[in-house]
Amino acid sequence: MTLIDRNFFSRRGMPAALVTLGLLLASAQMPARAQGLYPTRPVRIVLPFAAGGVADVTARLVAEKLGERMKGRFYVENQPGAGGIAAARTVISSPPDGYTLALLSNGTAIGVSLFKKLPYDPLKDFAPISSLGYFDFVFATNTASPYGTLADFINTAKHKPGALNVGTINIGSTQNLAAELFKATAGVSFVIIPYRGTPELQISLLQGDLALIVDSYSALKGNIAEGKMRPLAATGPLRSKIAPDVPTLRESGIEASVESWNGLFAPIGTPPAVIAALNAALQDVLAEPGLKQRLLELGIEAKASTPDQIAARLKSDIEKWRGVIDTAGIERQ
Repeated sequence: MTLIDRNFFSRRGMPAALVTLGLLLASAQMPARAQGLYPTRPVRIVLPFAAGGVADVTARLVAEKLGERMKGRFYVENQPGAGGIAAARTVISSPPDGYTLALLSNGTAIGVSLFKKLPYDPLKDFAPISSLGYFDFVFATNTASPYGTLADFINTAKHKPGALNVGTINIGSTQNLAAELFKATAGVSFVIIPYRGTPELQISLLQGDLALIVDSYSALKGNIAEGKMRPLAATGPLRSKIAPDVPTLRESGIEASVESWNGLFAPIGTPPAVIAALNAALQDVLAEPGLKQRLLELGIEAKASTPDQIAARLKSDIEKWRGVIDTAGIERQ
């Protein structure tokens, strides 16, 4: 404010001393605001997944948009393996200044009960920022099978307990636990066979070795589009936007749902102003039509949340999967 501005206010009845005090306070705040700008250097997002997967592509798309929105550089660092422990350690051992962030997922919630001991507590060692997206899974069968609906499979399983095989990927994966949850909720007996990866899983279904498989729609959509596989039910609480014609488990008479997610977290102790700035940017970024469509093509529904909402989701999923793992009798790793 110039001398002319100060005199202007003084002539309108504001005491000159009060005006001077206001100028001094404003001047004192300017350096603090300048120092508080974020980000002033590159921000890394640490992923517990290998490059090229859906989570990796999601993080890179969001990182690019965050950089544009916040006038800085956000980049992805992949640290796969060890059940996400290595990536988590990297983040929680970093300064809580907003320059090292973590992508956590439904797998983080599962890991709390799947591993005998974790060197961190996801509820205490991370500060939630926002969800990034949600996605569900599909129960699918070979189109040559006699199962036109999930009810058909359940009826057969009830008449032939233990005779049918259901395939998923690795034990402890969300797909594997979705099959365990379905088994317990439907009250039927079948054998769950874990595979190392989706290619082997799909080959076994097409060869007739499996009655049913559980995997993401994005992984199965090629065979579904070619008429080789028939989706019987989706696991989400609502019909998926990517496959709106596929009924949910609840619509199929099974009172259960499975929805995976990923979200952005920071080390605990990160300044609330940084958390708020990141959340506000993500609210805008994840609402962009172009990004929403790109993620939908990957099978992910882009959706931001408040920090409290994603923290509550992490907590509830920890409790949910602990129950499923205990019921299934899965041995801790």
